[in-house]
Amino acid sequence: MKVKIERPDEEKLKELRVSEWPIWSKEVSRFDWYYGETEMCYFIEGEVVVELPNGEKLEIKAGDLVTFPKGLSCIWDIKKPVRKHYTFLDE
Repeated sequence: MKVKIERPDEEKLKELRVSEWPIWSKEVSRFDWYYGETEMCYFIEGEVVVELPNGEKLEIKAGDLVTFPKGLSCIWDIKKPVRKHYTFLDE
């Protein structure tokens, strides 16, 4: 299971219609998370370190477009308050 992190340009954001996706916000915190569906999200604000089961740590920040695969268990360690657009992908 691979997490995909991209730095999209404005054209790609418009193509994906990111501005129409709902927004999720969360304060500085640390918690376990499980993805029951594949989620794509675009970080508007914040910084988070996502810790994967294999020990890998992914640093995610504002401007990143991230795809989390269905079935992934991880730990979210939010360093700066997060605001992100999100959507679930059909697989």
